[in-house]
Amino acid sequence: MTDKSPASAPEAAETASGSEQPAAGERPPAAEPSAAVEPSATEASAAQDAASSEAEGGSAPAEGEGAAAPQAAGRPVVKVSPAVYKRLTTGLGGFTMAMGACLLLVLAIFVITPRDNKEVLQTVDYSAQLWALRSDAPYTAYAPEGLPPHWRPTSSRLSGLDTGGKQPVAWHLGFVTPKGEYAAFELSNEKAGQFVPRMATSSKPVGEQQVGGAAWTKYHRNDKKANTLARTLPDGVSLVVTGTASYEELAVLAGSLKPQPKQGAGPAPSASPTQGS
Repeated sequence: MTDKSPASAPEAAETASGSEQPAAGERPPAAEPSAAVEPSATEASAAQDAASSEAEGGSAPAEGEGAAAPQAAGRPVVKVSPAVYKRLTTGLGGFTMAMGACLLLVLAIFVITPRDNKEVLQTVDYSAQLWALRSDAPYTAYAPEGLPPHWRPTSSRLSGLDTGGKQPVAWHLGFVTPKGEYAAFELSNEKAGQFVPRMATSSKPVGEQQVGGAAWTKYHRNDKKANTLARTLPDGVSLVVTGTASYEELAVLAGSLKPQPKQGAGPAPSASPTQGS
């Protein structure tokens, strides 16, 4: 009679699974996967980054795969992070860099542009006004004659001739001197006590200077750097030379002044396009 006792729990489990216990010292067989496992999002991202790194490293793309964007031939490619790019192109940093580039461009243009700081004054032809003064003034006119070279006339104004004697007749003639200073000859039959101080911008004489045997009264205005030599003729006509020129240059202009007779004035000269008014 066979003894059929119930199997123990381990034996029942072994029988149910149908697997055999490995012998001592043997590796258990690998379990077969029951189903394909989908890669996680992290693993997919890592694989994509690895593929991108391999493409950037210069490996040629496989046939059928999309080729990487070609780099411009001969031009270095500078790569910056998105944060640096944003900082350089937006906000206060980008504005400051743009303004700095503009200022550098303006400075470069300023440096390379040729400049001439000297003011160029027009040379005038005063012959027509001198002719009118000689012909119609109620007194004997005076004008410079034989001035040394480089005395350049730059302005000429004649007033009072068309008032019929109701106003003084005055003539202004301005020069640039050989030393680059300003000197003007002022002539008028206005009362000397009013005309001379106004032209000299001072009513206090500072001495006398002999010019061509005649005494000229000296005036000086320090804040305007104005020197003046003045002389009033017996008929009440005043001659004044004034400007930023030195007394030596003013004396040259004063010594060149000569009376202009009315007779033989001749026909009026044609107007010059450079004539002052």
